[in-house]
Amino acid sequence: MEIFIDRLALKRCGLALLFILMLGTAPHPLQAQAPAPSTPAVPEWAQPGSPTHVQAPPPADFHRPSRNSDAPIGVFDGQSDIGAALVPGNASYDGKTKQYTINSAGYNIWYTRDEFRYLWKKMSGDVSLAADVTFPDANGYGDRKAVLVIRQSLDDDSRQAMIGEHGVGMIHLAWRPEKGAMMKDAQFRFGGVLAGIKAKRIGIAKHGDSIAIFVSLEGEPTHQLGPPVTLHFDEPFYVGIGFCSHLPATSDTAVLSNVVLENSAIKVE
Repeated sequence: MEIFIDRLALKRCGLALLFILMLGTAPHPLQAQAPAPSTPAVPEWAQPGSPTHVQAPPPADFHRPSRNSDAPIGVFDGQSDIGAALVPGNASYDGKTKQYTINSAGYNIWYTRDEFRYLWKKMSGDVSLAADVTFPDANGYGDRKAVLVIRQSLDDDSRQAMIGEHGVGMIHLAWRPEKGAMMKDAQFRFGGVLAGIKAKRIGIAKHGDSIAIFVSLEGEPTHQLGPPVTLHFDEPFYVGIGFCSHLPATSDTAVLSNVVLENSAIKVE
């Protein structure tokens, strides 16, 4: 009987020890779990326009340092998430098709600061840049825009001049005359027999301090669209292509192909 009791006690001790070990390794049902990673909240001013909301300029002191990489891509020296959109962007280049695919979120390229993916090259003197633009997702946000941009720096509020092609087809020449200033623009909306037309090719040229934009709507030779603006850039400056989804935390895609970048403003092709 004494041996039986000892064995029974030993068995009970073993079960108790096993139970304690299980408690130490298995999570308790009420134990707090680590929260899943989530996208930071979008500021109210950055929300896109809707029937119940108007997008507003950012607070005067609102900035995010751009995320920059000097790894070459195609004809460009590097690429950046200007303004560090809440969702990081990326880009790739296909040497066979000569296509740049740019993925980016970003609330806008507008107001006093920007958020967009930018592929850039440092340059001086006169320049011309042209590209064909397509948007793979036909249902993307209408105000998304592919851009050809000349910028003084990679800061989110840099002086700049650009041609932008929106998802709905509108084209505009836009410029920020000074660092941190509000953007200005000249918009070109097509109607009548050209309603629904999206440009086949867009371009921008810098000749001294004169900046002009170019367009080919239906495959004809590119031609200047509207008058130029005067804007000075200290040398060197940045020239490149970019894209913004116009959605602060949602990425979209633009494809820019047949990109031509030259140290000349004689003719945009």
